[in-house]
Amino acid sequence: MSTVELSFSALPVHVRTARLIVTAVARRSGVAEHLLDEVRLAVGEACSRAVEAHRRHCPDEPVRLELRGADRRFEVTVSDTVPAEDGAGGLSGASDAEKFEHGFAGEGAAELGLAVIAGLADDVEIASTPKGVQIRMSWPAEAEATI
Repeated sequence: MSTVELSFSALPVHVRTARLIVTAVARRSGVAEHLLDEVRLAVGEACSRAVEAHRRHCPDEPVRLELRGADRRFEVTVSDTVPAEDGAGGLSGASDAEKFEHGFAGEGAAELGLAVIAGLADDVEIASTPKGVQIRMSWPAEAEATI
């Protein structure tokens, strides 16, 4: 399994850079051209949510991404370091499973962003822990990864 790790300051301007890097790695990992816009948009939503959470709770901490290609899948994990009890970008309250089940019903842009991610990624998992929130997204890759 090949892995690329990226971390960036919690500034909105860096979200564009993250999207560009992820798109390049997705292409190299064998993700079909017609899926690249979905990858770019989903990662942009996840990074924007993490940047906003960091700006409110821990502006000096970087947002982290892990990009992996294995078993004909391309996987992106966006991690923040905002503890769940601090409200981690609107994820406190209902469980992540409940938000998926009910279409992210709730207030705030965080739920809308999560709904967008769920509609764009082939598979999505959200983990909210005392150390932060991780959004893992994946898409099919046509060939074995060459990251």
